[in-house]
Amino acid sequence: MPSSLMLEVPALADFNRAWTELTDWLSLLGRVIKSQRVMVGDLEDINEMIIKQKATVQDLEQRRPQLEELITAAQNLKNKTSNQEARTIITDRIERIQNQWDEVQEHLQNRRQQLNEMLKDSTQWLEAKEEAEQVLGQARAKLESWKEGPYTIDAIQKKITETKQLAKDLRQWQINVDVANDLALKLLRDYSADDTRKVHMITENINASWGSIHKRVSEQEAALEETHRLLQQFPLDLEKFLAWLTEAETTANVLQDATRKERLLEDSKGVKELMKQWQDLQGEIEAHTDVYHNLDENSQKVLRSLEGSDDAVLLQRRLDNMNFKWSELRKKSLNIRSHLEASSDQWKRLHLSLQELLVWLQLKDDELSRQAPIGGDFPAVQKQNDVHRAFKRELKTKEPVIMSTLETVRIFLTEQPLEGLEKLYQEPRELPPEERAQNVTRLLRKQAEEVNTEWEKLNLHSADWQRKIDETLERLQELQEATDELDLKLRQAEVIKGSWQPVGDLLIDSLQDHLEKVKALRGEIAPLKENVSHANDLARQLTTLGIQLSPYNLSTLEDLNTRWKLLQVAVEDRVRQLHEAHRDFGPASQHFLSTSVQGPWERAISPNKVPYYINHETQTTCWDHPKMTELYQSLVDLLSLSAACDALDQHNLKQNDQPMDILQIINCLTTIYDRLEQEHNNLVNVPLCVDMCLNWLLNVYDTGRTGRIRVLSFKTGIISLCKAHLEDKYRYLFKQVSSSTGFCDQRRLGLLLHDSIQIPRQLGEVASFGGSNIEPSVRSCFQFANNKPEIEAALFLDWMRLEPQSMVWLPVLHRVAAAETAKHQAKCNICKECPIIGFRYRSLKHFNYDICQSCFFSGRVAKGHKMHYPMVEYCTPTTSGEDVRDFAKVLKNKFRTKRYFAKHPRMGYLPVQTVLEGDNMETNLQAEYDRLKQQHEHKGLSPLPSPPEMMPTSPQSPRDAELIAEAKLLRQHKGRLEARMQILEDHNKQLESQLHRLRQLLEQPQAEAKVNGTTVSSPSTSLQRSDSSQPMLLRVVGSQTSDSMGEEDVLSPPQDTSTGLEEVMEQLNNSFPSSRGRNTPGKPMREDTM
Repeated sequence: MPSSLMLEVPALADFNRAWTELTDWLSLLGRVIKSQRVMVGDLEDINEMIIKQKATVQDLEQRRPQLEELITAAQNLKNKTSNQEARTIITDRIERIQNQWDEVQEHLQNRRQQLNEMLKDSTQWLEAKEEAEQVLGQARAKLESWKEGPYTIDAIQKKITETKQLAKDLRQWQINVDVANDLALKLLRDYSADDTRKVHMITENINASWGSIHKRVSEQEAALEETHRLLQQFPLDLEKFLAWLTEAETTANVLQDATRKERLLEDSKGVKELMKQWQDLQGEIEAHTDVYHNLDENSQKVLRSLEGSDDAVLLQRRLDNMNFKWSELRKKSLNIRSHLEASSDQWKRLHLSLQELLVWLQLKDDELSRQAPIGGDFPAVQKQNDVHRAFKRELKTKEPVIMSTLETVRIFLTEQPLEGLEKLYQEPRELPPEERAQNVTRLLRKQAEEVNTEWEKLNLHSADWQRKIDETLERLQELQEATDELDLKLRQAEVIKGSWQPVGDLLIDSLQDHLEKVKALRGEIAPLKENVSHANDLARQLTTLGIQLSPYNLSTLEDLNTRWKLLQVAVEDRVRQLHEAHRDFGPASQHFLSTSVQGPWERAISPNKVPYYINHETQTTCWDHPKMTELYQSLVDLLSLSAACDALDQHNLKQNDQPMDILQIINCLTTIYDRLEQEHNNLVNVPLCVDMCLNWLLNVYDTGRTGRIRVLSFKTGIISLCKAHLEDKYRYLFKQVSSSTGFCDQRRLGLLLHDSIQIPRQLGEVASFGGSNIEPSVRSCFQFANNKPEIEAALFLDWMRLEPQSMVWLPVLHRVAAAETAKHQAKCNICKECPIIGFRYRSLKHFNYDICQSCFFSGRVAKGHKMHYPMVEYCTPTTSGEDVRDFAKVLKNKFRTKRYFAKHPRMGYLPVQTVLEGDNMETNLQAEYDRLKQQHEHKGLSPLPSPPEMMPTSPQSPRDAELIAEAKLLRQHKGRLEARMQILEDHNKQLESQLHRLRQLLEQPQAEAKVNGTTVSSPSTSLQRSDSSQPMLLRVVGSQTSDSMGEEDVLSPPQDTSTGLEEVMEQLNNSFPSSRGRNTPGKPMREDTM
């Protein structure tokens, strides 16, 4: 919008800002809606998205008043302005934002309708998928139930019937698979903009499994049909072959007898006739060779099926008879040929036969060599095996011919005389008869030896090749089974992985459940590592044997290894992402505590889980929470002792010596404040309270920010500040350090007192409560118990009722809390306040003399009432019995002098002498007074009176009072300086520890300098807080003694002593817990001297 219009029409600026804000929100909402994708087929994801859509629609409806106000404002602007350009711009923007609103609303409605339809379609698809998987399971179960049974006609016929029934069932079940596929295609087509990986992968797996089952059933049915036909035909073929063998054997016997007749060589015509008959016989033998081999192979299957029966024995006999007759027939045929050949052309025919055999052997050896190398996959090697089986059958067929030829040569060389050889062998040149005969013998013998050698080599080569084929087939079969099994398991795991939603879309409450599921998946796929290693080992073994795997097998192995690695990486990444999400956003994380601070502050976490806080405005960091002072109000007024104990028991915090880390502390505090939030919804901000309480506990018990505190320290801090009676707290704390018998020794009591004193120590007030050394307090307690080695709870409670100096802060805290709302029906004799609210101080020297807490703390007195007069403190309204008792005490004190009160001072707590206290205050003051008095007398001045604490009141000159005040001030200042030195030393140690920790956290020198500077300043702030709060607490504690109140009055400047009741109570409320409406058990009142 032009700036000139803004100046001319000032209201346009507000309209433009509101319009821009709503437009930006609608644009963002539109982008979010378009970016939201769901997992198609995942009902839980779709329902969650529907819920999100409903929430988005509600947000849009909640913004509708803003749109209507914008339209109304635009109409008013158009009515008020006469600028036509401004009116046009306003109209255009209103139309644009209305169109944008309508588009977003329409998109939401369409998306909601689409999600509802997707939910319906996904439900139908899941039901169809379940039915398809059910029939797949039934088909697999039937296939797995098939076992190798008897190889009989009845058994095979039964299997054929079962297979046909299964095939029929598969045709019926095909409908279920088709329905699932149709519904899946509908999902893939209609909801392609969403995530359809789950539907796609599940559909692929179902179809692949279904196709595999169909293939197995078809192959099984064909194999069974072939086997059935074979079993039916086998007896007939066997009978027919045996009948032919009988006829052929008769023919061979006749020919054999004819070839053995004498003078056969002279009858050439007869030899030719016999040779023709032999050729006919040999033709029939070769024609029946395949029949014989088929019967031989099939007979082994039939024998295996009949194993152990009488039929098997009978069949084996017939087969043995068949094999014997077949072998004898071939031998007779070869012998007949040998005799006929020897009778005809003599050695030349033998020579030609041997040459033919050598050529044939060389050809077969070359053929066998060409079968190498071995194939790289199962189908190729299976084909090579079939080829070699045919090759071996050819060798087996040729074996009788070779053996017969070699036998014929041997017989010829043995029976033929040298004279016959001499006539048969005609050389071109003349040689002696003996030499010609020797040449013929050498030639035939050499050729026969070569044939025999080549035959043996060929058989060895064939056997080696068959052994290699068998071994390769076995290993390739193992490899294929291993890869198939691995592929199936990887597919199943990938289906689960494909159904994962992005971590950012998961509900925080479901992170742990998803993490457990992924861990379970990781455990399920862990055994796959062995499957992958097994497949790789099988591939390496094949390579070692010189077998080069086929490209298909290599790509399959590479694909399986890649998928396995990707699956591992995906699972580990998923676990890591879920761990990080659970750590950062889960119930055990500190993420929900990030809302405990507001800008410019940011909550950060150190490596040891300790929180610290960053101020982006000043670019500094500190350990303390920015709202640390609100901690006490958020905890103590609401938390009961029983609720605190229940939370501690729920987290099983029983080992008091065990350390707790930050997450354990946060979990326990979260349990506490969640319960308080349920009871007081409007009063408790859980993240803020948890973070501040954690900060306070670390300030008290982990000043070095190690990230750990003891369980006993945690319990002491929580129980000390909760809402309960004092004695209930004492009992609980004593129980934590007592043994199973209920007794406590000095060491255990020291642990409890040490943890307790850390609370005032953190506020810088440890010197006021006897210092940080707890040995005097422990010694005081056991002296009270007559130096027993162990004390019981009753003695501990009696000692605590005396309010020892190291623990007096706790009852004071309770009295301050009780006095917050106390109203006393009395009037202050100084400021005339009535009724007195808070503490009431009643004089035990004068009747009906009361002072409010403001006047008492500021040291104001009325005429006739002195500072050293005894008084009693009430934090709750008095009873009639207390009034009567105080009246009697006033009556007694009327007859007592100032010296009596000086000699019998009454302290409001049990003092504990420590090294921080220095010398006795009264003795030092008396010595200082004596020294000043001697100086006055030496200067000739009037003698000084005794201090007001030690002698009756007498008129004093202003000079005397000034000197006494100066002496008190010096001694008091010295004692405070000593105590403050100790406190500063403690703070210095804390600062050194913090600086050391911050140097470890920051790597950049510049950032380290900033942190160091801030860390120093942060404790300084804490120290300043301690300085400001210490006098307040000292006044409360000091008011319990007979002398300290007067000293405070003298020491404090006028501007300091004018501190009002509101400031005192605010500081106390911000520093200590309260227990509203409860009197401190065992200590209803305090007697003090003023």
